[in-house]
Amino acid sequence: MDLPSSQDHDDQLGSPPPPAAAAGSRSSRSDHSPSPSQSPATTTNQPPPPLSRYESQKRRDWNTFLQYLKNHKPPLALARCSGAHVIEFLKYLDQFGKTKVHVTGCPYFGYPNPPAPCTCPLRQAWGSLDALIGRLRAAYEENGGQPESNPFGARAVRIYLREVKDSQAKARGIPYEKKKRKRPGGGGGGSSSAAVTTVSVVVDDGGGGGGGGGGTSGITSSSDPDPVTSSTL
Repeated sequence: MDLPSSQDHDDQLGSPPPPAAAAGSRSSRSDHSPSPSQSPATTTNQPPPPLSRYESQKRRDWNTFLQYLKNHKPPLALARCSGAHVIEFLKYLDQFGKTKVHVTGCPYFGYPNPPAPCTCPLRQAWGSLDALIGRLRAAYEENGGQPESNPFGARAVRIYLREVKDSQAKARGIPYEKKKRKRPGGGGGGSSSAAVTTVSVVVDDGGGGGGGGGGTSGITSSSDPDPVTSSTL
């Protein structure tokens, strides 16, 4: 009887592993392979929506005011800013104005359309200043300021704007347009219906004759369709 050789015995010991072990190794590999549901989600960085015209102008106005505080002599911190500093800022902007405001001694004082140019100064229109204060008042609170300490809402600032409006209306001969309208649902007798009076003044930043004012302030008139470009302080 022939005995198996040592080589045949080695071949028997070196036979492949049973199918169960092979299946286990394949399952372990499949556990580590990512499934379609576990694939990392792809994140797309979408650009932020463009700012509206009002928000863009408000940001420019706020940066202009902060730059003004930085260049102030001495530099002025925002926390120490008061209504008096806001009025000082508005007067500073007059040098960039485009509205001709006739002085008392000018022969065209009170003329809405003077027939010839004069040497009266150019100023910021009160409508531009009023709109500017509204934007800065909102920007102050959006940047962490408290409403009760908002310098742009100070009583002194409101009085100053009212004085600018009245003086420019007289100097330029701008008539007031008074419109009366009844409140909705007023109905009934005359005593129960209340009338609301609105006063509006037409502002033309480019009128009044005369040349430029040496620059622009970066503020916008409430009656101007296009914003005014800003210049360096």
